[in-house]
Amino acid sequence: MSNFVTSNSGSLRGTIKVPGDKSISHRSIMLGSIADGVTRVSGFLEGEDSLATLNAFKEMGVNIERDGSSVVIHGVGMRGLKKPKNPLNLGNSGTSIRLMSGLLSAQEFDSELCGDESLSTRPMGRVIKPLREMGADISGNDSKPPLTIIGGKKLTAIEYTLPVASAQIKSCLLLAGLYSEGMTSIIENGISRDHTERMLKGFGYDVTTSNNKISVLGGGSLKGCNIEVPSDISSAAFFMVAGCISKNSSIILNSVNINPTRTGVIEILKLMGGNIQLLNQRLQAGELIADIKVSSSNLKGIQIPENLVPLAIDEFPVLFVAASCADGETVLTGAKELRVKESDRIQVMADGLNSLGIKNEVLEDGIRITGGEFTKQTSSILSHHDHRISMAFAIASVRSNFDIEIEGVDNVKTSFPNFVELANSIGMKIKQEG
Repeated sequence: MSNFVTSNSGSLRGTIKVPGDKSISHRSIMLGSIADGVTRVSGFLEGEDSLATLNAFKEMGVNIERDGSSVVIHGVGMRGLKKPKNPLNLGNSGTSIRLMSGLLSAQEFDSELCGDESLSTRPMGRVIKPLREMGADISGNDSKPPLTIIGGKKLTAIEYTLPVASAQIKSCLLLAGLYSEGMTSIIENGISRDHTERMLKGFGYDVTTSNNKISVLGGGSLKGCNIEVPSDISSAAFFMVAGCISKNSSIILNSVNINPTRTGVIEILKLMGGNIQLLNQRLQAGELIADIKVSSSNLKGIQIPENLVPLAIDEFPVLFVAASCADGETVLTGAKELRVKESDRIQVMADGLNSLGIKNEVLEDGIRITGGEFTKQTSSILSHHDHRISMAFAIASVRSNFDIEIEGVDNVKTSFPNFVELANSIGMKIKQEG
């Protein structure tokens, strides 16, 4: 187990490019594998989560060549996947296991999906239930991984209203819908990221979107294409907050994905007074990207609008750090989803903030944080092996007058393998030990 030891860094300056978008990297492998022809991917995220998806499809007979962040996928078509010899180990990746549940429920062969200790605690009932309604034979250990899928089942299309705004549930059912008889329709009560819909269209598959309903007709096919993966806004968020809370700082983040279903972190920071500019906006492979300039800011506490919560669900750990450095009180509600991520991110962040002397109150579906000064913790902060917790508290060091030690940071490489290198290149001081 390795730890971060972080020191105060003063001002931050520089231009950097964070790694490729994890959501798009996952989906490029999945759709490229079941497409006809060759799919070429550039900017692929070389993190453990994305590589777990890549390796799973290789185990199902797909020829995938990788040279760093360049990937070539030789698609096997909709019915070309083969039964894996062993259970598919998806490590820490909730995206992989939920999306692949839909895809594999429609195959002729049996499969088993498993993961690490953290993934094995994450709830899967919300994909199991609708997949069973479609005719899938899928079961878990008390609705948690490992998941067992019995193949050879004929799936029937359904119209399903999502109980919570979730791109993972939506994408799982859309992938199952590709193989189902009839029109599968997903109804959303809130906005969630739409990378699956965009990418399906890029592969030539017809997706109908009308208001809050997304539909696919089963029985079609996908055609291989070229995909350029933009930088991940979830990874860029750490440096957005770092730039806002550090003094005399100016950072530019190049080529970041600003898909409108993902920009909650930008909107929330701007509401708090964050000095953030979007430069050189352009379209790249169907996704909107921009260079993001962040400068030192005088943040103020806010009531976070609930309509922005699903648009920033992965960025809240570092937004809690921003709230800790803001003037006044920040209140988050409507974010119960944070309790079933890689860790209970509400409680784990609250515990870490308590150890840094930041007053907070845990709510059932959120948190209340009163901005203040960091005070020296009596012991190291426990990340609970959650990559976003580890990186969030590393960012806190730019406003501390003492070293902050964070335990259990190995999982940072699941989403951001060069985090320490990039952070130090703009002036931060992070050592990884152990």
